[in-house]
Amino acid sequence: MAPPNNKGDEKILSYLDVVMRRSDLDILRGPHYLNDRIIEFYFAHLASLSPSPSPPALLLPPSISFWLTNCPDPQSLRQSADPLRLPDRDLVLFPVNSNLDVTVAGGGSHWSLLVYCREAGEFVHHDSCRSANRCHAERLFHAVSGFVDDGGEPPRLVEGLTPQQTNGHDCGLFVMAIAKVVYDWYVARGECAAGEDRWFAALKEEVDADAVDKLRDEVLRLILSLMEPK
Repeated sequence: MAPPNNKGDEKILSYLDVVMRRSDLDILRGPHYLNDRIIEFYFAHLASLSPSPSPPALLLPPSISFWLTNCPDPQSLRQSADPLRLPDRDLVLFPVNSNLDVTVAGGGSHWSLLVYCREAGEFVHHDSCRSANRCHAERLFHAVSGFVDDGGEPPRLVEGLTPQQTNGHDCGLFVMAIAKVVYDWYVARGECAAGEDRWFAALKEEVDADAVDKLRDEVLRLILSLMEPK
């Protein structure tokens, strides 16, 4: 649960297309469950640090991923998916949230990550809480899989090896830590290679409870440094 907002929703930072609020700092100082904005900020930061090869990877903001999952009709879904140019992407990272109610902003109680790797023909679901979000990942997979199909074998949905959280609030941090490992792997290779190992060995080595605890502090310090006058 996020902490109460005693100072209003004061804007503290505009970073690329993301607007951060003072309440986001309180969440990071927590520990608390992360909101959409913090994950969107970190995804934008990752993409800005190491531009991916062409065609570029896509790190989707949680709000767009959520809308794709919950579009009310096929026409709305196509209008939302077409601008993303999914058929041109080798790698797409979709945050998955357990919220089922599109009328509730910031709902849900669990985050996971769905990774599309074109070369492997797979959507890999990484869930730090024993596949708790499997049904939500399946809904997103069924919503978008038709937009990445290039006429070959239909993509598959698989559960990926994922380090497990040890509390009830770090799922969003695991999503960000896993996203960094996957994105760094892709940038280093210049392609989404289909080898069995892919990013899984790095994930096992680099992501655990201690690493995500450090990431919480790292993101907080990053935001504070970006707020400083230049």
